[in-house]
Amino acid sequence: MQKFRLISSFSLLSLILFSIVPQFSFADEKSSEKEKDDDYYQMMKLFADTYEQIERNYVKDIDRRILVEAAIRGMVEELDQYSNYISPKDLSRFNQVVEQEFGGIGIQVHIDENNGRRLTVMTPLPGTPAYKAGIRAGDVIDTIEGKSTKGFTLPEAIKTLKGRAGESVSISVIHKGSEEAIPLTVTRELIHVATVLGDTYKSDDSWDYMLDKKEKIGYIRLTHFSRHSAEELQAAIEDLKKQGMKALILDLRFNPGGLLSQATEISDMFIKSGKIVSTEGRNSRNRKWEATAEGTYDGFPMAILVNRYSASASEIVSACLQDHKRAVIVGERTWGKGSVQNVIELEEGDSALKLTTASYHRPSGKNIHRFPGAKDSDVWGVTPDDKYRLRLTDEELEAFGDYRRNRDILDHNAKLDTEFKDKQLDLALDYIKSALNEETKPDAKEETEKAEKKPAEKDAKPAKKAAALPQPAKAPLVIQTT
Repeated sequence: MQKFRLISSFSLLSLILFSIVPQFSFADEKSSEKEKDDDYYQMMKLFADTYEQIERNYVKDIDRRILVEAAIRGMVEELDQYSNYISPKDLSRFNQVVEQEFGGIGIQVHIDENNGRRLTVMTPLPGTPAYKAGIRAGDVIDTIEGKSTKGFTLPEAIKTLKGRAGESVSISVIHKGSEEAIPLTVTRELIHVATVLGDTYKSDDSWDYMLDKKEKIGYIRLTHFSRHSAEELQAAIEDLKKQGMKALILDLRFNPGGLLSQATEISDMFIKSGKIVSTEGRNSRNRKWEATAEGTYDGFPMAILVNRYSASASEIVSACLQDHKRAVIVGERTWGKGSVQNVIELEEGDSALKLTTASYHRPSGKNIHRFPGAKDSDVWGVTPDDKYRLRLTDEELEAFGDYRRNRDILDHNAKLDTEFKDKQLDLALDYIKSALNEETKPDAKEETEKAEKKPAEKDAKPAKKAAALPQPAKAPLVIQTT
């Protein structure tokens, strides 16, 4: 019986580890191949023996899955900070972050410390079930499915409010300034969390991407690189084109990254040719992404805002556009994450392994990754261009976070803070306006030639109109969206 248990445990663990350990690259020499196989099976036997001893002799019964998942996590922890095991219970939330889609009612909520720790609506998302039901910023969610939310933690509230699209949830809401709890039944829908935002809302509750209507300067915030980010960004730029945009500021501050495919697609929007990024891995095929001319947005000055929390995909875009001199980088040095993670399915898709499989390199070849122990004098991250470097203090960063969150609240009765100065945005505007002024200055040589030709052309036919410039073809407050 003991032998059977040992063999079955060994088989079980071998099967699990085969799904997460890379397959060997067979060497030309059979002896080298045999040594690798022998070493592998010796390690597997050690693992299985340990598992068997714990399961058979530990003082208390312990769930097999707990042991196996702990072993997997232990292996992954020996790798790097970006690799991790995603258990079945965590996989759904992980996918929601990547896809920015889930079944819910469409509100951002937080625990209001200034209102008895009540579950409070930060803002509804435009067009969602909560928005249509009349839920507004500042409302208290008093009950969910008849149960008081007093004492609820944020994860508990989120879990209860989320669910399958088409299913209803019963809540009661106390509107801001009232004491009466109003019962509501809200049908959940598939909520898409936009990753492309403007500075303020328009009267129709859509985002306003035109920051300076006189100078025609567009402003777009990209909060995350999710499945639909490139599509959203293109729609925002097309909206700005219709308004006659002459310049663009792309804000990547606090953007932690996301999908590599979206970073390359967005970079390709702004350059006609050349390398976007390249990746190199131990066992994965080295790859290089090249820009294509079709659909390029050019012919206008551009600035990209970054800070110390801009990472990964944000650094791919900012590094690419900086190296190609397509945009000026404004703000502060970025995080420094130059590694690529692949999500590998385990258990036929019930769990997953997020594994670092490659490093990426900017077009210039300069390093981006901040390795452990890296000094400030080392080359890593994306450093803003000369004259446009401005690092905020922790206090200034916290104040900016509060300012930005308040502007993101969908409440037409709220007063916007007009006193706060976003110094990094102001610096980006300084560059944009100076670039626009340079474009409008007449060329000295051209003006001289025009002056010399003017008398001779007095009786000539009117010249054709000049061609128009090409138009563009972490914080203390915890908020959750549900």
